[in-house]
Amino acid sequence: MRTLALCVVMVLATAVGAPAAAQFGGIGNAARRAAEEAKKAADAKAKSDAATKKEGEQPAPAPAPQPAAGSAAQPPAANAAAAPAFESYSKYDFVPGEKVMALDDFSQDAVGDFPAKWNTNGSGEIVTIAGQQGRWLKLTRGGFFTPEFITQLPDNFTLEFDVMVAPTFTSGSTLNVALAELANLKEPAPWQSSNNTFTTTMTPGPSEGFSGMITRQDGSSASANQVSTAQLAAKSNRPVHVSLWRQRQRVRVYLNQDKVWDIPRALAASAKLNALIVFVPGMVDPSMEYYVGNLRVATGAPDTRNKLLTEGKWVSHGILFDVNSDRIKGESYGSLKEIAGVLTETADLKVQIVGHTDSDGDDASNLDLSKRRAAAVKTALTSQFGIEAGRMDTDG
Repeated sequence: MRTLALCVVMVLATAVGAPAAAQFGGIGNAARRAAEEAKKAADAKAKSDAATKKEGEQPAPAPAPQPAAGSAAQPPAANAAAAPAFESYSKYDFVPGEKVMALDDFSQDAVGDFPAKWNTNGSGEIVTIAGQQGRWLKLTRGGFFTPEFITQLPDNFTLEFDVMVAPTFTSGSTLNVALAELANLKEPAPWQSSNNTFTTTMTPGPSEGFSGMITRQDGSSASANQVSTAQLAAKSNRPVHVSLWRQRQRVRVYLNQDKVWDIPRALAASAKLNALIVFVPGMVDPSMEYYVGNLRVATGAPDTRNKLLTEGKWVSHGILFDVNSDRIKGESYGSLKEIAGVLTETADLKVQIVGHTDSDGDDASNLDLSKRRAAAVKTALTSQFGIEAGRMDTDG
């Protein structure tokens, strides 16, 4: 077996920061208050135990900690890698693009404002959502919404974003997300009649919703279709992660772990896409508003095998973890599968997996977390894909 000093650097993206205000539901505030009360009680118990110990008595055993009201119980770190949530993602083959072209989480915009880098003929504002990380663009009046910093989309790229509606959402206007070839980027309104477009649509419902696709090629309407999907169930009260992958004429669309569309001739060979359009037709009922967040556009996935063998390392942006945890998210399955494929095809290859974290918190904690995350990736590659553990070293 070749012992190559190759480094597979996993760039581990996690959302940080708690929401500043609730937009629907009070779960976040209730959980925070409960957590603060639990911490005060624990501090008081620790002081009492310390005083008792000074007097030579044995302190009573502390009760097992309980999750705060409204919060989900977190599994112990040691068990996180042993039970990854991959079962439902076994057919998920999306691999995020390598080089980020555009990224917007609205962190630079003030709550209550329309984002400075976007344009619209409707209305929207930046908000926070109880129990959800970061900031969101709430679409409050129908029209088009377009990020003006996107002016060119190559033949091979990935687009990712999150969509959410209130759990009370029953029916309303359809959300359209279009990749378009605009003649004039300063006037996006006539995007529906542009020469080349690919549009995916989302219509949530209480228990399930509908996803659609519409194409225009060289100035003429082409194919269109619609399917029902449980991923768009409003009552789940969870964001839907939308992933779109263009490879020349082919377009694939994923909603969470489901590949909803895979259209080999979705775009004309002549298409020169240069705009992303988010569109809601007509008026928007206040209880049927859409929330959009975490936009990321990146050039298409690299040749992983070539990167590893010629450059000695590969940086993956597609391996994601729960916040402050080494538990791998299920949507990482496609990237792990890509790495496992290279290791399976090149049986004499050994790799070193290096975990990363963000810069928040102290260095010692971050180093420990990065090492545990690298170990979790190794465990997943062994347990889910049968890669021999001895072929992988880990570091943080």
